[in-house]
Amino acid sequence: MQIRGSRPGYRALLVAAVLASGATLAWFARADAAPPAATPSLDGIALAAPDAAAVGVPSSPEAWGGIRNGDQPTLSDRVVSYRIAASLDPVKHLVSGRQQLSWRNRSAVPVRSIYVHLYMNAFEGEGSSFFTEQRRRGERFRSGAGMDDGEWGHIALRSVSQGGAAVPWRFVQPDGGPATDHTVARLDLPEAVAPGASTTLDMAFTTQLPRVIARTGYYGSFHLVAQWFPKIAVLELPGERGATAPRWNAHEFHMESEFYADFGSYDVSLTVPKGYTVGATGELQGAPSEKDGMLTHRYVQHDVHDFAWTADKRSGRPLVETWTGPGSPTVTVQVLYPAEYEASAKPAMKAAKDSLAYFSRMLGPYPYRTLTVVIPPYNAQEAGGMEYPTFITASGYARVPSGSLAEYELDAVTIHEFGHGYFYGILASNEFEEPMLDEGLNAYWENRMMRERRQQVYPAPAFLKRIGVDPGFEGFDFMRLAAPRDRPLDAPGQNAWQRLQGIGPVYSRSAIVMRDLEERIGSEAMERGFKEYYRRWKFRHPGLADLREALADGSGERAAVEQVFAQQVYAAMRVDDKVAKLSSEEELPLAGTRLVDGKRIEASQAEVDKRIAARRAQWNKANPNAGEGRGPFPWRTEVTVRRDGAAVPQTLVVRFADGSSETVEWRAASPDEKWRTFSWVKPARAVSAELDPRRSHYLDVNKLDDSRSITPDRSASTRWTSDAAALFQLILSLIATV
Repeated sequence: MQIRGSRPGYRALLVAAVLASGATLAWFARADAAPPAATPSLDGIALAAPDAAAVGVPSSPEAWGGIRNGDQPTLSDRVVSYRIAASLDPVKHLVSGRQQLSWRNRSAVPVRSIYVHLYMNAFEGEGSSFFTEQRRRGERFRSGAGMDDGEWGHIALRSVSQGGAAVPWRFVQPDGGPATDHTVARLDLPEAVAPGASTTLDMAFTTQLPRVIARTGYYGSFHLVAQWFPKIAVLELPGERGATAPRWNAHEFHMESEFYADFGSYDVSLTVPKGYTVGATGELQGAPSEKDGMLTHRYVQHDVHDFAWTADKRSGRPLVETWTGPGSPTVTVQVLYPAEYEASAKPAMKAAKDSLAYFSRMLGPYPYRTLTVVIPPYNAQEAGGMEYPTFITASGYARVPSGSLAEYELDAVTIHEFGHGYFYGILASNEFEEPMLDEGLNAYWENRMMRERRQQVYPAPAFLKRIGVDPGFEGFDFMRLAAPRDRPLDAPGQNAWQRLQGIGPVYSRSAIVMRDLEERIGSEAMERGFKEYYRRWKFRHPGLADLREALADGSGERAAVEQVFAQQVYAAMRVDDKVAKLSSEEELPLAGTRLVDGKRIEASQAEVDKRIAARRAQWNKANPNAGEGRGPFPWRTEVTVRRDGAAVPQTLVVRFADGSSETVEWRAASPDEKWRTFSWVKPARAVSAELDPRRSHYLDVNKLDDSRSITPDRSASTRWTSDAAALFQLILSLIATV
């Protein structure tokens, strides 16, 4: 998902940069009362803790059936199966559905109580956890789209049965949210599901779509139907993401949380009025069947953990192409778009196909046969910038000039949402508890791909471009600007809903953490590490410790990986190194006494000055073209570097007037080492001293204090000030359009 505002684009991210230096938003803590205790389940299986977050213990090798190496008959260890028949009333924006949900008990204990997510109830009223968090924080989701009278949404369970017997159910609040939150329900089964056995639940439901809001809804005839059906939670077993006993992972739908589900199969029949263009997760099974002016479209997709679809009678003619790559099936790529954004269709197609090639090369082959890109219509921006298996939504523009901000944003969003197909989709991390594994890693890879394409953003308004002011910036520069560096308060590994500085740093700071790790260990090592992560954990559900171990083993740089995770994943440590002092003085003859052949000889200051002058004259005559900072006497240069944060490996380069330089590595002898002085005696005076000359540490609070010069030099400050001015000009210009 993109967090980036009404584009959805870089606007909200840039506005957030203004606030990034300090705490911006407080999580709605219930200080007045402890969360109510959950009613015990019939089988005694516990729920995941309300504050569950970063997992520090690697999962067992057998977790979720072990590594999927291609020898198994299916891509994933399919746990669930959904057979859904649904029809859309496009006037009432109502989906009526029936589903057969088959679930396999992987545990060694009988299961009597199961949990299902009813995500759409986040939008039934202001009493949900979603809107309660908004209200207590005093903010809105992404672009700020709200709900007016008559625009609410909900999902209603009409009936649930197991083998013909009615299944009683009740709403629960696993995270201690308000009793008016109805996004999780517990079903108490008439018949227990034995270890290794499966059960099938027959369910009838209706889903009222809201006016388009966070990731779902309608606008006019456009419908993005997502998180729309009763969806079973994940039963985690011992050895999986830190679990020591079977537990249900079933969190409420928080304002800044997303999703987590088991892999399985989806067989979904969608009935919509004739004349509507339909796109969905998976492969269309033959031509739609027609009855009474309605068309039924059947889609099937195995080895995914969600299903979303769209229907609109205003769509243009779909743009359809194919892509092939090593290890992947032939992929049919289609772009669905409204007429007003036809100009965005071809750029979105190119970005999607480029993403297929890039992520397949960098991580592993794309395993599915379809990819659908949906460009929402005008006024439905909140449906944009979202990901579902084989199905993503992008952003739309009436014009996409080459080199424009629109071009950059359209490409970045399409690439970002496709990347989710790997981190949210194939790797299937828990977005509730460890959002860094999806949003953070995906933000890193999005910007890495844009960097490889040499694609910069040129944000200057047209009137500045006309006078030649058109600075370009890389995506990682935006990430650095947005990331809280001076006072980071939330570890990237923290869960999605208990964050003082909001969800933004999960994107920005995580991307910079990974970028800085790549600078430290090298691009090839980083790529080996991520390929190993994909190899081990595709079609499973890794935790942060599993990422750490895969990167450490795959890269061969365990010490560096472990240090970065300790400092910047499980914690959020300030990085702030600087050149505190630079001096370079001639070592001249000194007045006083000394022993010569056993006799003490005194040299007065006047005599010493005379000798110095004579030596200088002689040297200048012999070296008439020597520049300033050279002479007959050596120079002692001292550089003191200081540390006001976490220990990171640093490089110091000192340049001298004769064109020579000295490079030293600062590796702290202990975490408590806060400064060090380096010294040299050279035949020339120092010109400058610079820490981090390759700009490897984007987490550093202030890059302006990384260098000093003997003679005051405003070039660095001028450059950085100009860059900052351009960025703030961008922020102000975009604020005006929000």
